[in-house]
Amino acid sequence: MKITGERIYLRILTPEDVNKDYVEWLRDEEITQFLEIRWKVFTLEEIRGYVSLMGESPDDFLFGIFLKGNNEHIGNIKVGEINQMHRFGSVGLLIGNKNMWGKGYGTEAVKLATQYSFEEGNLNHLKAGMYSDNKGCYKAFIKAGYTEIGRYKNSRFYKGVFVDEILMEKSRDREPYGE
Repeated sequence: MKITGERIYLRILTPEDVNKDYVEWLRDEEITQFLEIRWKVFTLEEIRGYVSLMGESPDDFLFGIFLKGNNEHIGNIKVGEINQMHRFGSVGLLIGNKNMWGKGYGTEAVKLATQYSFEEGNLNHLKAGMYSDNKGCYKAFIKAGYTEIGRYKNSRFYKGVFVDEILMEKSRDREPYGE
């Protein structure tokens, strides 16, 4: 399966996609500063195992974000915690290649994953959460048509202080997909 956009495409990540560059993303404090995994050091084998588990899960889809021009893997987007009864899931985004930050790839990935989730995955509602200091992620979701619906005040410990967690959502009935 390949979900193609203007400049990128998404496809289910495989253990073979995990290489030393991927491991370095997860060891870079700047890249992982807003991720709950930031306190752990992962090995190549551990990351491959995680990707393998995601590939077997009926409730999680871990997509790699790839550039169309050269097939470079620049990040991941996960649609997970899918509840088929209520038809909702949550979205998480990581642009691991810092050279690709601020270029709109995150927005395009969120739009593609959202459209896929609603049209092919038959989901009705997607949610996302992020640290209030994560300005890039916030902008990506806003530009992709998500709405801030609230905040958990001072709920995340970040760089020695407590910060808000921003809650965002997008429902299927809100068309189009963030143009």
